[in-house]
Amino acid sequence: MESAEERIQERLRNYLKRDGVGIRKAVLKLFLSDGAYTTEDVFTYLSKEGFDVSYRGVSAMVGLMNTRLGILSIDVSGDHNVYSLKGDHKGVVQSVLENY
Repeated sequence: MESAEERIQERLRNYLKRDGVGIRKAVLKLFLSDGAYTTEDVFTYLSKEGFDVSYRGVSAMVGLMNTRLGILSIDVSGDHNVYSLKGDHKGVVQSVLENY
């Protein structure tokens, strides 16, 4: 039987396989920096990194990361959703990124 960590690793690998330009990897690295980010923060970061992104596309990507991968926590108490990497998944994400 697979452990939860192994399932997350597999989901991350499959998610990154479809990352043609490196944008997904860049977002994961951003979340590894121990911050909490709004969609606007992620959009601004990706724009500065040279990615051609739309705000709606970034919003969809972060939302998908939250629901499909299960590695983000979300705070919906303010005006904007604030996403951060769940602490217990940091090692798994780092491991997959190092080997990808």
